[in-house]
Amino acid sequence: MFPKILQRVGLVACLVLVIACFMPWTYHEDLKESFTGFYSHENFYGKPGRFLTIIAVIAFALMYLPKIWAKRTNLFVCALGVGYAIKSYILFTSCYNAYCPEKKAGIYLMLVASVVMLVASAFPDLKLKDKKSTEKLV
Repeated sequence: MFPKILQRVGLVACLVLVIACFMPWTYHEDLKESFTGFYSHENFYGKPGRFLTIIAVIAFALMYLPKIWAKRTNLFVCALGVGYAIKSYILFTSCYNAYCPEKKAGIYLMLVASVVMLVASAFPDLKLKDKKSTEKLV
């Protein structure tokens, strides 16, 4: 029962991650601009929303596949996503020229959704076959 609920929570977290990439992550008062996962002033921070969206789509697909290789690959993909989310959080929220940007809800949502995806991928909803029942008796 717990893995089935956690799988659904993981699927919702994938969707939340994609939505969070479009939300404002930080507000820079000196530039009078809000940065999102797809926009930063003169593309200084790149577009981490692209990579995180790809990770979310792959994880979403792998959560549905009832194969053991898909569950193991999903764990790797989600761990990669959490690492990239932490890197993006540090990059977007770090201070520069004695100025610290204002953190918005999108960056926290992105970080939490990535961690929830990792936890959901660590406990997959998968029923394994018993080896004894599949072996041929000679």
